Amino acid sequence: MKIAITGKGGVGKTTLAAVLARLYAEEKKRVLAVDVDPDANLGLALGFSEVEIEGITPIAKMKDLIAERTGASADGLGKFFKINPRVDDIPDRFAKEKNGVKLLIMGTVETGGAGCVCPEHVMVKQVISHLVISRDEVVIMDMEAGLEHLGRGTASMVDRFIVVVEPGARSIQTYHKVKSLAADLGVKKVQVAANKIRSIEDEEFLSGLVPQEDLLGFIPYNNEVIEADRSGLSPYDTSVETREAVKRIKDKIDTLI
Repeated sequence: MKIAITGKGGVGKTTLAAVLARLYAEEKKRVLAVDVDPDANLGLALGFSEVEIEGITPIAKMKDLIAERTGASADGLGKFFKINPRVDDIPDRFAKEKNGVKLLIMGTVETGGAGCVCPEHVMVKQVISHLVISRDEVVIMDMEAGLEHLGRGTASMVDRFIVVVEPGARSIQTYHKVKSLAADLGVKKVQVAANKIRSIEDEEFLSGLVPQEDLLGFIPYNNEVIEADRSGLSPYDTSVETREAVKRIKDKIDTLI
């Protein structure tokens, strides 16, 4: 199963991605969590310490490896390079494991004047494609905020997008945009996980705007998750309520495969 978790910034994508990954790992599944967000903090949410995360080099920052695999030189702007570099060994070589989950950090592609067609972007996209197509694991990707990744087609081969929304009109607008763009990429399963729910009115508001078949479930607003984020701890370990809410979402995902 290959899942891309997306949505506006601050809605709780990383919390959902981390708790889902830990739940699948608890079932002894092989789980690879992929941080595709430039503001990378999935590692902390999975339970890695800051020191452990500092020891992980993002794929986009592996200049020597990228040059070796793509044939691009340091001053390769405007020059030829391979667009299908070998990447099959990268997840096993560079992912770090904690709590039964392997973490791979993609990193920010600093393209400058090169646009999206640069060796770093080619490498990151090729790695993600390999993860989605060739890996026999549960792959959960915490995507960058916004819709840019859809426009680039980075996650076009996933099984499903899960859009994390809050009870507000702007989040619902994002869901509709993701669903439309995902359809253009051939991804038919776009579902919603509703986060930061404070009342039955919030649930009713979202239930009235999201088709029932797309609504995976609700995650209550929880101060324990906020404190976990401030302390660099995993919400899986600090909030039973959140863990149980995400488990219900996971169980529904499993029935829809």
